[in-house]
Amino acid sequence: MRKNWVIKKQGDPKEILCLQEVMGVEYPIANLLVQRDIKTFEQAQAFFHPQLDHLHDPYLMKGMGEAVDRIDKSIQSGEKLLVYGDYDVDGTTAVALIYSYFRTYFKEIDYYIPDRYNEGYGISLKGIDYAAQNGFRLVIALDCGIKACEKIEYAKSKGVDFIICDHHNPGCKIPDAVAVLDPKQPGCNYPYKDLSGCGVGFKLVQAFNNRKGLPFADLTKYLDLVAVSIASDIVPITGENRVLTFYGLIKINEDPSTGLLAIIKLSGIQNKAVTVEDIVFRIGPRINAAGRMESGKKSVDLIISADEKSAQLIGDKINIFNTTRRDVDSTITQEALTMIQMDENLKYRKSTVLFNPKWHKGVIGIVASRLLDYYYRPTIILTKSNGFATGSARSVNGFDLYQAIEECSDLLENFGGHKYAAGLTMKLNNVNAFQDKFEKVVNEMISPDQLIPVVEIDAELQFDQITEKFYSVLKQFQPFGPENMAPVFFTESVSDNGDGKPVGVNAEHLKLSLVHESDPYKIYPAIAFQQGKIYPAIKDGLGFDICYSLEENIFRGESMIQLNIKDIKTD
Repeated sequence: MRKNWVIKKQGDPKEILCLQEVMGVEYPIANLLVQRDIKTFEQAQAFFHPQLDHLHDPYLMKGMGEAVDRIDKSIQSGEKLLVYGDYDVDGTTAVALIYSYFRTYFKEIDYYIPDRYNEGYGISLKGIDYAAQNGFRLVIALDCGIKACEKIEYAKSKGVDFIICDHHNPGCKIPDAVAVLDPKQPGCNYPYKDLSGCGVGFKLVQAFNNRKGLPFADLTKYLDLVAVSIASDIVPITGENRVLTFYGLIKINEDPSTGLLAIIKLSGIQNKAVTVEDIVFRIGPRINAAGRMESGKKSVDLIISADEKSAQLIGDKINIFNTTRRDVDSTITQEALTMIQMDENLKYRKSTVLFNPKWHKGVIGIVASRLLDYYYRPTIILTKSNGFATGSARSVNGFDLYQAIEECSDLLENFGGHKYAAGLTMKLNNVNAFQDKFEKVVNEMISPDQLIPVVEIDAELQFDQITEKFYSVLKQFQPFGPENMAPVFFTESVSDNGDGKPVGVNAEHLKLSLVHESDPYKIYPAIAFQQGKIYPAIKDGLGFDICYSLEENIFRGESMIQLNIKDIKTD
């Protein structure tokens, strides 16, 4: 698939040179910092050396005082506490964090994860009934609830109070809960708006901890959970999230909780430094698998487990769920691709909306993401659940999927999400009408360029600038993630020295040994995933252009800098 190379706006040369001088770094490094709006020595210090005291006062968040007051009252009166959360990674880590912290304060505390299939996303009537019937007068809802106005009214009629901790965009009305914590809600002056759901939960325990006059050090044992939530929920790793992820990764690598350690071992990454990428592609999917295939409660059971044997047993079950999940999503992806290929109308649309009542609800979000790799356009995958069509949506770079779905809200029962990912539910007889209207909306809103995959490039780099010193500073830009992605560079007129070859089971990848006129005697190892077909055009010393990121490759105990090629352009 053709990709557009888009070079980011370069920093102001005067600002770059000034920062280069005060920092004592090379020009390309100073440029990367200025591109990230880091222009002073102090800002650079804060970026390269995150500090926990950079975290904001939790009481700056609207509703925090009321939330802590209600929790305190609940503890003093001996009430039971129910911790309620979504079934994905963000929700289950948030539940595990809040439950683990408050179980020393409440004599009776439990947690509740709604069933993806019988209850769906968010606060459910069944969950409220469970709380009321079992004597829970206070519920802390995590990673959900910001749109649950009617559900909160129902809970009040049952004598159940809710504290909502969410990070999603609110609707036109805020639920009338005891307290609503969401930095995105109107009137909230909290300085950082992009916390994960678990991050909002962490701010709640930080506020409670402060109220009790306890040291912040008591909370560092939960930072591994916060880091897992931030990485898995694909929220920006900037500002406060950068601090939380930085120290969360230290906790994961030096002293992970028993439950997370079991997942790390099952992921086969116990003998390496765990990164954000490892969380996204190895740890997160395993935690998610329980909620996709059976119950998210299993994930919480594992995360809070303090016993190695029980953690291993639960972990083994979750690993089986993950294997099953991979098989199911592979099958459904192939079925979805066949549906498009067999229908000329579907093939040439600017959006993809597919419905099959037999598809497994737990993997349709993954399938939507996979279809983006084949047909790069806004995609919604729907299945039947509880008498409705329910689905997951994924978007392309720069296109506001949430806004497009909102334009079709007259056909929906409910929806929620972000710019690039959303969930929605509609009546079965509205599927065809929604399919047509969504296509019309996308046609009106999307630009031709947004239908072509984009490789965002930070800057041009010459091979002679790739030094050990350069890379050692570049590594300090970690942790990488949204809005602080691993820098991507481009270099023109490189060539393979003749050692390059296709690799992989089906020769789908390329392993190259690159040279460039800027440093003709030095060879740079490179890997280009899923680009094996281009080999005939670049062999025999033919020149080509590349965009790539730099990474460390350790082979037989030796470390070397390797180019991870994102795309190749030939004449």
